[in-house]
Amino acid sequence: MRMRDGMAALLLSICLAPLAGSDGPPAGAPAPQPALLYRNDFEKTEPGTVPSDFLVVGGEFRVEQDGANRLLVLPGEPLDSFGLVFGPGEKENLQVHARIRGTGKGRRFPRFGVGLNGITGFKLQVTPASRTLELRRGDAARGQAPFAWKSGAWTHLRLQLRRLDAGGWRVEGRAWTEGEAEPTAWLVTADETEEPRAGRPWLGGSPDSGEPIHFDDLEVAAVAGR
Repeated sequence: MRMRDGMAALLLSICLAPLAGSDGPPAGAPAPQPALLYRNDFEKTEPGTVPSDFLVVGGEFRVEQDGANRLLVLPGEPLDSFGLVFGPGEKENLQVHARIRGTGKGRRFPRFGVGLNGITGFKLQVTPASRTLELRRGDAARGQAPFAWKSGAWTHLRLQLRRLDAGGWRVEGRAWTEGEAEPTAWLVTADETEEPRAGRPWLGGSPDSGEPIHFDDLEVAAVAGR
């Protein structure tokens, strides 16, 4: 009986050995998840208005009831570029995510995106006319990748800006259609040496098809530098 008890104790110690003395995640462990700082699904905003923390810099944005859901709408007219800023204003190590739905009409298509560091900061934009996902800093292009946009479907966009330990900053973006898996790799990436300015996240679009653009589930999270 004593031998069996001793053997059981030995097996238990072998099973627990990898955990003993551990002072951090093992090599190859997943990176820490972003820490959510802000979220807005518009459920607490009265239809016909916008959330009180929003600063609209152009366009007749308003919250509308869509069945059991509330969402933000940019009307299909006038045909111009519009946007707003929201959430916390930071300089770096930040990520923004949103769901956006636009509809094409004939050969006309909307453009839409999310951004960081204010109105003139970094933007991740879906441009269906050229079938691309574009990364910009102000009006300057920083990169693009092919993207198969689907008219009438929700598109997710995620953009982040991180300070690099070696110096400079890295901007990364990706997009995917709702119902599909989020890409594990960033679709567009750019390294920057010019220090970004602190600013609030941006959201906007151009209803070039004459159809409204819908926005929902805005999120801002803190991410670790590297």
